[in-house]
Amino acid sequence: MSMGKSSQGQLKLRHLSFRLLEVYVQVVRLGNISAAARALHLTQPTVSLQLKKLADILGEPLLISAEGRMQPTLVGQELYRVACDTLSRFEDFDAFIQQARGGSVGHINIGLVTTAKYVMPRILGAFYRQFPQVKVTLNIGNRAHILGRFERQEDDLYLFSHPPSGENVLSARIIKNPLQLIAPKDHWAVECQHLNFNALKQERFIMREPGSATRLMFESWCSAQGIALSDTMQIESNEAIRLSVASGLGLSVISAHTLQEGREKPAILSVNGFPLESNWYLVGRRDRRLPYAAMQLVSFMASQLADCIEPEWVAADIQQLSQRFNG
Repeated sequence: MSMGKSSQGQLKLRHLSFRLLEVYVQVVRLGNISAAARALHLTQPTVSLQLKKLADILGEPLLISAEGRMQPTLVGQELYRVACDTLSRFEDFDAFIQQARGGSVGHINIGLVTTAKYVMPRILGAFYRQFPQVKVTLNIGNRAHILGRFERQEDDLYLFSHPPSGENVLSARIIKNPLQLIAPKDHWAVECQHLNFNALKQERFIMREPGSATRLMFESWCSAQGIALSDTMQIESNEAIRLSVASGLGLSVISAHTLQEGREKPAILSVNGFPLESNWYLVGRRDRRLPYAAMQLVSFMASQLADCIEPEWVAADIQQLSQRFNG
């Protein structure tokens, strides 16, 4: 029988509501049903009915009249503490929800192609100073790896220099990513101006792996010019390519952002058609709702990207970014 009563008591507690607790707390605080009714913008009979319902649910008297005030019984005192704690916690939760909706708290997962790792930390550093409670996880890999993450919907936002295609792809150009033709500093072509690329097609070219956006763009450009390279070597690392070129292993086409890093400084050749025009695109999915924090990051980049990186690298249509992602 005792187990039955316990189950019945638990079942009744499920009938408690925030409104019942709010009414009870107000009556205890004001010590008067009429005053509580006025404070809650309710009628006195409604407040009395709510108190009766609360007492019926708990099966215990909660209030007594003493010294002209409604005062809680022993059970009523404990209910008052529980009610205050519960309502206070949900007030905190409501404040958290408002912050989350404003994008000032939360977590963002971002998938980055390897070349973008040179600029995204500069953007996130400035973003963090404004929104220190937003946590960010960066997942960095080559284009094939980040494409896989995009297909599996593992991240909120992505940064590609050659975005995927399809009806679920949402993308916007944000940063210019010019591709420079580089050579060792002692290469014969360093002294030449406006060189024709045909003079270089017999050179060894160090290439990224198949599927790399940089390689795709360079091969597409060569094809459009009717040029076939005779000697190529593959290295799957921008840092290793930069070092290899600087050491005399060959020539390469590489992101201008990559050239700013590291001690090895190869020469940039003056060749007709270069640098190749490329951009980084912020990418999302149309079939996935962005978290509030991610939308805040999008808005931040739309308005303050020029404060994070060199203004000449910011895409001219950056102001349309927020409309594209949040509209």
